[in-house]
Amino acid sequence: MNHIQLKTKEDIEILKEGGRIHGHILRALGEAVKPGVSAMEIDTLARALFEEAGVTPAFLNYTPEGVSYPYPAAVCVSVNDEVVHGIPHEDIIFQEGDIVSVDIGLKHKGMITDAAITIACGEVSDEARKIISITKEALHVGIKAAVVGNTVGDIGYAIEQFVKPYGYGIVKILAGHGVGYSVHEEPYVPNYGKKGDGPKLVPGMVLAIEPMLTLGTDEVAVTEDEYTYVTYDGSLATHFEHTIAITEEGTIVLTK
Repeated sequence: MNHIQLKTKEDIEILKEGGRIHGHILRALGEAVKPGVSAMEIDTLARALFEEAGVTPAFLNYTPEGVSYPYPAAVCVSVNDEVVHGIPHEDIIFQEGDIVSVDIGLKHKGMITDAAITIACGEVSDEARKIISITKEALHVGIKAAVVGNTVGDIGYAIEQFVKPYGYGIVKILAGHGVGYSVHEEPYVPNYGKKGDGPKLVPGMVLAIEPMLTLGTDEVAVTEDEYTYVTYDGSLATHFEHTIAITEEGTIVLTK
């Protein structure tokens, strides 16, 4: 608990404002994903929307631990077997049948929110449509478990038990996290776990919950760009994420 930075009521009010903007921008980016559009066009649109809203992209120039250079874009765009952190390029052109994850971090008045969606590009396969819908549902199941008095392990347990019957891979080496003052904070919030394990959830905690599922193996690898995670077996991957605040009055989904 000592490393977990609890947020004040004032912080959470700012996060609510930022989260509302975040939700609008993410929706607009999702609607822009269509066959023939490039990943770079999504990044360009994101930068314009951030500027228009008077907020800052939190991922741009952010250097995560273990990476040798800062992230070069405002948004992560991950296609098909890319799980997360795909760098947008002009030569990544969305095709009919692709699935595309769009992930943004947003800084508003010094406070950071983080959220992602996976979009079906045109007509996609039934199995792609289904895993998208189950991943989105898994996020809501995780959020329901994120209440005062529960633990971080309860969130992971709820997600894992919900996903298990579908036989999807749950990516283990990537997880949700604390967020607010910086992009990644304690605690680590895995999408699997044991009931009662991990830090207790208390008012003032702000968490990014983000299930990442695959149609095959749960093993992933990082590509040469040091950022993009892909599934080991080339199977499709999906990703949904919200930033939530744990409060006395209940849990608030900030990035709706």
